[in-house]
Amino acid sequence: MTNAWTPSRRAMMRAGVGAAAAVALPSAQRASTPVPHPRPDIDWVTLEPGEFLWEPDLSPEGPVTIIVSLDEQLVHVYRNGIKIAVSTCSTGKPGHRTPTGVFVVLQKDRDHHSSTYNNAPMPNMQRLTWDGIALHAGRLPGYPASHGCVRLPLKFSELLFSITHLGIAVIIADEKSEPNNVVHPGPVLPAAAEEQATAAIVAAAAKAHHPVDASLTSSDVFSIVVSGGSRKLEILKDGAEVFSSSILLKNPGRPLGNHMFKLLEVDPHDRAHTWFAHKIAWDTNDTVEPHDVLSRITVEDWAPFVETLADFRPGTIIVVTDEPLGDVARSGPGFVIIDGLSEV
Repeated sequence: MTNAWTPSRRAMMRAGVGAAAAVALPSAQRASTPVPHPRPDIDWVTLEPGEFLWEPDLSPEGPVTIIVSLDEQLVHVYRNGIKIAVSTCSTGKPGHRTPTGVFVVLQKDRDHHSSTYNNAPMPNMQRLTWDGIALHAGRLPGYPASHGCVRLPLKFSELLFSITHLGIAVIIADEKSEPNNVVHPGPVLPAAAEEQATAAIVAAAAKAHHPVDASLTSSDVFSIVVSGGSRKLEILKDGAEVFSSSILLKNPGRPLGNHMFKLLEVDPHDRAHTWFAHKIAWDTNDTVEPHDVLSRITVEDWAPFVETLADFRPGTIIVVTDEPLGDVARSGPGFVIIDGLSEV
């Protein structure tokens, strides 16, 4: 297709998540901006059950993020910070509610059959939890009707399967809020870390995003969880904790809110990072905006933290939450980064 409006990649999104700079950017650069929509003529929302829109040429390359809106019964797909698709879906019915939170794809299987529901076919399955929550093709009656999974149109599930990799982030939220692109260096480091951090950031900037065939065991899929409740930062590699540090918070009496940030790109010259930022408003009174969050976080054990930065790449995610680490934010071989509900 012909894209009528093609803003420069640098203008749309200038670099990342997961890496940190020693010197904060000027405040004007830390403001968030709405994710651009190169095709404002497209009606992304008004769809009948089973319908979807797929416009991959709007953003041909870059890290992919999937956002499932339970109240809309829609799945939104972003690539490199640009919306490229939206689809109707059917999530969990009463008594089998689809859990909210930030998940990662743990397994992919084009020809999956359920071991729980009488060998029922689940084409193009992308597993989010080991206890039965997944994205897959299925019946779409126009309302929540599954046992907790996110059902998709068959053709859309095939297309989505073709652009994702293991470890990719999937956000499931009660309410759909529009994501933003935020330019910010990341969790703050002391001035003494500047030279070492700069070298690590340049190394990260040189990497490409994860390929579609990336696996959790071979492609160094990193995630970071920052907990205001525990005053702690954890780095997870392929779902296992590889680093943790206590953190300091500016204005510790203020909440951090609940947010996911995804690395899109790193500028090696000014160390600017563009984050694909999505607010996860489990608490409707949460008024904290993404661009106000990262500058309040300081990593205490900064030397080993900086050493890990060169291992990151576009697509690395960081989750910030007020919840304590433990049952809500947890890691393990089959892990949910943040689980927003106790009921599954």
